[in-house]
Amino acid sequence: MNKVSRVIFAVGSGTTRAPMATAIFLATPRKRQYVCEARGLVVQFPEPLNQKADAVLISKGIDLKDYSTKKLTESDFTDGTLVIAMEKSQRDKIISEYENATEDNTKLLNELVGEELEVMDPYGGSVQTYGLCYEVLKVSIEKLIKVLDAD
Repeated sequence: MNKVSRVIFAVGSGTTRAPMATAIFLATPRKRQYVCEARGLVVQFPEPLNQKADAVLISKGIDLKDYSTKKLTESDFTDGTLVIAMEKSQRDKIISEYENATEDNTKLLNELVGEELEVMDPYGGSVQTYGLCYEVLKVSIEKLIKVLDAD
């Protein structure tokens, strides 16, 4: 992996896991500075953060003020950018649909951090389900930062 200076979490509609991962990443201490952003793969129009995800983040002392979804674009694939998906099908879609997306710059979060399972989509679940997703993301993001800071 080349020296990463920008991390983009790109997931589904971009209303839940991607912004939660971004918020956790930005709230976690790092040795180096990174730009970290959230993108959706299917964004028809800007949407706010999922209300249950927002409630969980606020309960953890994290506030994503004025968050609005943005679609992943070809211009997001720049030198030093790592795009991270949560599901293999999403990663495969990114690589097949974006000319500048490669297996080197587009990864699965669980594979990057040595976890066996993908991060589940809490959509439609209870606030507790979103809380569990947050906890899984927190552990994975902490491991991710160690991987990135080690490069």
